[in-house]
Amino acid sequence: MSEKSRKSTVALEEPEILATGSNAPGAAEHTLEQAIGHQVRHYRKHAGLTVAELAVAAQISPGMLSKIENGQISPSLSTLQMLAAALNVPLTILFASFEQRRDCSYVKSGDGVVIRRRGTKVGHQYQLLGHSLDGEVVVEPYLITLTDDAVPYTGFQHEGVEFIFMLTGEVEYAHADRSYVLSSGDAILFDSAAPHGPARLIQTPMTYLSIIIYQNR
Repeated sequence: MSEKSRKSTVALEEPEILATGSNAPGAAEHTLEQAIGHQVRHYRKHAGLTVAELAVAAQISPGMLSKIENGQISPSLSTLQMLAAALNVPLTILFASFEQRRDCSYVKSGDGVVIRRRGTKVGHQYQLLGHSLDGEVVVEPYLITLTDDAVPYTGFQHEGVEFIFMLTGEVEYAHADRSYVLSSGDAILFDSAAPHGPARLIQTPMTYLSIIIYQNR
């Protein structure tokens, strides 16, 4: 077999691994113990409790609780019942992150929910295109339309980060002490804790996709 033929055979035997360009880590496969530990830690922090405080309330040692949170041991059902009671949550919620269900929010064109977002101004129309169903991070994707009677407003402020992708029209968009002219195909990603919003409406009506991401508290 020629060298060229041999390389062709090897190529057939070793299929190419396809991946996205994202730097996000691969989806991890968690054990049941790790999933339970994640839930216990999450709800302990949500309740504002230290490891020592939850251990006392659940009548277990801090060392055992630490091992449970780190997925190092398999706690008994009675221990889980005491932890759930101390956290004031249903026992079943401690198993929730081990479920293989993967949530998906699907919205057909034109079916987005029209809402009034905090700080909505005249001529600013918000259409919610989906929602994150669970987890520690909230994602809110909006289709925003600024009509001919819209007025500039640069005082929006909220937690998290915001991504804007311009679809139609043209706008001068302000963020903190700078502004950017956005037209179809332009994008901007920014810390949304700083004041921001459309400073000058150059060509209306205009539409853009706005994705707001913040921590679920």
